[in-house]
Order: sequence, then C-alpha cells, then structure tokens
Amino acid sequence: MSKRVLITGGAGFLGSHLCDRFIKEGYHVIAMDNLVTGDLKNIEHLFPNKNFEFYYHDVTKFIHVPGKLDYILHFASPASPIDYLKIPIQTLKVGALGTHNCLGLAKEKGARILVASTSEVYGDPLVHPQTEEYWGNVNPVGPRGVYDEAKRYMEAITMAYHTFHGVETRIVRIFNTYGPRMRLNDGRALPAFIGQALRGEDLTVFGDGSQTRSFCYVDDLIEGIYRLLMSDYANPVNVGNPDEISLKDFAEEVLKLTGSSVKIVYKPLPADDPKQRKPDISKAKELLGWEPKVHRSEGLKITYDYFSALPPDELHKQPKEFNSNK
Repeated sequence: MSKRVLITGGAGFLGSHLCDRFIKEGYHVIAMDNLVTGDLKNIEHLFPNKNFEFYYHDVTKFIHVPGKLDYILHFASPASPIDYLKIPIQTLKVGALGTHNCLGLAKEKGARILVASTSEVYGDPLVHPQTEEYWGNVNPVGPRGVYDEAKRYMEAITMAYHTFHGVETRIVRIFNTYGPRMRLNDGRALPAFIGQALRGEDLTVFGDGSQTRSFCYVDDLIEGIYRLLMSDYANPVNVGNPDEISLKDFAEEVLKLTGSSVKIVYKPLPADDPKQRKPDISKAKELLGWEPKVHRSEGLKITYDYFSALPPDELHKQPKEFNSNK
C-alpha cells in the first residue's frame, strides 16, 4: 500500500509542485486548500490520478483525514505582501490555529510533519548572510508583522510539539523562490517585473534598488524540502539560493530577458522591507547534501516562457479582492 501524505496549501505555488513530486515518488497524495490564494488550475492535471485526492478545507478549522497518514507538509498560508496585507487576520490564524491543527493531526496519526517557515523570520536582518542561529530583527506591530510573527509562532509551537509530545517535526526556512505557477500579481519582485514587462509597463523598483534578494528556482527548493523531510534533523534549516542580487540589477536582467524597451521607475520603500536577504546554506549542504543546481538565467527563461504563454486575461488580471477578515 502506498504511503500517504497530506499537503496543506496544495493548490498553491509551492504546494502544487510538492504534490507533483510526491506523486512522482509513488505516494498517495491528499492536497488540502481553501483556495483563498491557491488555484485549482495548479493541480487539475493530477485529478485523473487514482493516487491523488483534493480536500476543499480551511486548516484553521478542525482537520479530519480518514485512514493513516505517514507525512504532513503544512504549506497553507498567504505568502506574498499583497496577500497578507489584505488578509492579515487570516494570515495570523493559518500560522497559529492552522499549524496547531496540523500538529494535532500529526500527533494523532503518528505522522512526521514538515512546516513551511520563511526567511521573513529574520525580519530586516542585522546579520548577513542569515544563519539558522540568528534570531532576527522583526517589528511585531509593523505591516509585515502578521506574516513574520505567524511564522515565528509556527516554529515555536512546532518545536513544542516535538519536545513535549515527541512528534517528529521538520522546519524549513524558505528563501525567495520562483518558477511556473507563481501568480503574476502577487506583489513579489519576480512575477511583478515579468508581468509589467509583458504588459509593456515600466518596471517598479521600490527604494533605490540596492536592497538584495537571493532567488531559488522551484525545482531546487522542492528537492531541498524533500530531503529535509526524509532527514532526522528537527531544528530549522535554510533552503534557498545564496546567489545574491540587487533588485535594480535583477530588474535589468528581466528587461534583457524580455527584450522590453520599458524603463525602470523608482517608488518609496515600503515599511520594514528587508534591505538584504541571503541564506547561509551550510546546514543544508552538510545535513542534506543539498545545494541549488539551476542557474538564475536558466530558471528565469523557464519562468518567463510560462508567463508569456498565459492567456491575455490572466496577464491583465488584478489581484483577488479579499473580504473575509473574520
């Protein structure tokens, strides 16, 4: 009988790629999503597969999954500023109540659980590059606090379930990731730049563009997550690409790739926007034998081809309006 894995946020960008990976590895996959930011188009190709199920469910409510579960991957959460600034309370709830429910399910089923944390737990870092031992520089009451603190709480309760209940837990700290199935209008730099170039709009860089990011292609990230899940290491592990680039230089890379003649325009830097972001991946290399393989030029080309093949209505679609901040 196939091993069974539950992937929350399974219709999202990363969740859908995880569904693909576990199907490929021969697992029975249960994807769970309330489709607030996820999209069924990301997983519809899996619906005919007898080893795939989809549960339409909000993980902040009690989770019931019949039968055994071997693994749980908790990836349900808004993950971009445009989302968590519009639905701040749901962002906090999925990090707190959703994680609590998933951990309770893992305890009940005797399943190993991996939770998706983020480089945002480091806030606007005073240490560079960021190691797992750095505790962060986070403003808990700033506009990004709803996401940063949700993930910090997620890590704390996950470790508490590990130490107090003996649940097998894994914590991955994900740095900037990109690839097919990202939403064009989710407020993150890469899809925003490509979307603007494809629509013939000027590229918007916030601040003077000197702030840095380190972009990891999605296939590399999924490999790192899979290896961490299968490891015996319970403390947080950074998974990302340490190839750092300024947002100004990155915007110029996108312009060169797209062949667009639009300009780069500069707007004020949002509050608490991190000035630097680069993972120290020494632990991932040592413990998992993992490091990224896909060069940014290769990954960008694949991602650009994906976006440029979207129908025009997708290209011009505005971000989803949320009105359920209960």
